[in-house]
Amino acid sequence: MQTTFSREQLAQPLIAESDRILRKCVHCGFCTATCPTFVLLGDELDSPRGRIYLIKDMLENDRPATEKVVKHIDRCLTCLACMTTCPSGVDYMHLVDGARAHIEETYRRPWADRMLRDTLAFVLPDRRRFRASLAGSWFARLALPLIRRIPGLEKIAAMLALTPSRLPPRSEAIAPARFPVTGRKGRVVLMTGCAQAVLAPGINEAAVRLLNRAGIEVVMPEGEGCCGALVHHLGKADDARAQARRNVDAWMREIEGEGLDAILVSASGCGTTVKDYGHLLAGDPAYAEKAARVAGLARDVSEYVETLDLGPPVRETGQAVAYHAACSMQHGQQITRQPKELLATAGFDVREVPEGHLCCGSAGVYNILQPEIAGRLRDRKLANIARTEPQMIATGNIGCMTQLAAKAEVPVVHTVELLDWAYGGPQPAALEGREK
Repeated sequence: MQTTFSREQLAQPLIAESDRILRKCVHCGFCTATCPTFVLLGDELDSPRGRIYLIKDMLENDRPATEKVVKHIDRCLTCLACMTTCPSGVDYMHLVDGARAHIEETYRRPWADRMLRDTLAFVLPDRRRFRASLAGSWFARLALPLIRRIPGLEKIAAMLALTPSRLPPRSEAIAPARFPVTGRKGRVVLMTGCAQAVLAPGINEAAVRLLNRAGIEVVMPEGEGCCGALVHHLGKADDARAQARRNVDAWMREIEGEGLDAILVSASGCGTTVKDYGHLLAGDPAYAEKAARVAGLARDVSEYVETLDLGPPVRETGQAVAYHAACSMQHGQQITRQPKELLATAGFDVREVPEGHLCCGSAGVYNILQPEIAGRLRDRKLANIARTEPQMIATGNIGCMTQLAAKAEVPVVHTVELLDWAYGGPQPAALEGREK
């Protein structure tokens, strides 16, 4: 794609990077076939190619974002299926990240939209605030049928519908924590994160047990927090970098102390962001090298577990499991094999989901900000899952779990919970009370 940025424009890091990305696009349109919003809506501007044209026009002409541009960029899930499909290697992820930052700086959203986005950015990355807000939402859920009938409150209704009816108890598997082993074979950080630690702490508890049984010491360092993905996808780039620096500092203390073999992440959406810290902080002289080092150690928990000797399963399994490949796993990190092979080795009957490349509609807070599209994608995903006739659904991302569980007819569990169960851990909470 030909670009016409001026020398003055190219002196800006954002424009220089966007120019390099845009020049790789050859207009082939392969991306449209795997873009969930284009598949649903059929609008070229709701495809990666269409969005690329909008971004190019906005940046080349040095214009503030318009309502039209914002509409179509906001509809992007950042599922990155287009990057898996693109034969030219267009780095759409960083292009749309830059566009969102430009929108945040130049476009004034309606008051209600600003308040909702700012509230999400304030509450979700902080575990204490998030837990307190969920506790308070119990009362609001009582009014959900009424809220759903009030025009203009669709996003509030979507947000309330995603909140759990009850919160799990607080967990010990939250930073700061250390889980030592006798005869240590390795030492890793397991990221606590934010939303997952509140909604489903059993996931990291299962990961700790699985790793400890394999001789791996697990640490959750003091000072770590949200990976930055939530605010980053809202266009709040400075906030995302601040959260990334906090984690880099916490993990570097462990790297330079007793050392680390890996930094494990059990939520694939977070893992995609942590693996990108080298890019996110590349322009910060004080953090660029450290961030690249941290990103180089980042692994999805399934990537690392695959390298361990777990021994034979100790529990009879064989259940039919539909494996839902989270977009951040299969497209963001290009991890497609390990989770399925681990489940199959543990004895589960792993079933491929038709249209597995398409997003379930979760995408961070997308299911709150774009509830209509997200709901259609969820229903399409669940219909495809049902065709495999599973007894349960396994996935590696808390966002997908929350999105699917809202309407799924079978339990939704994390891959690591099933592995822990097969190799000697307790039954996952989602399976309690169900026959084998």
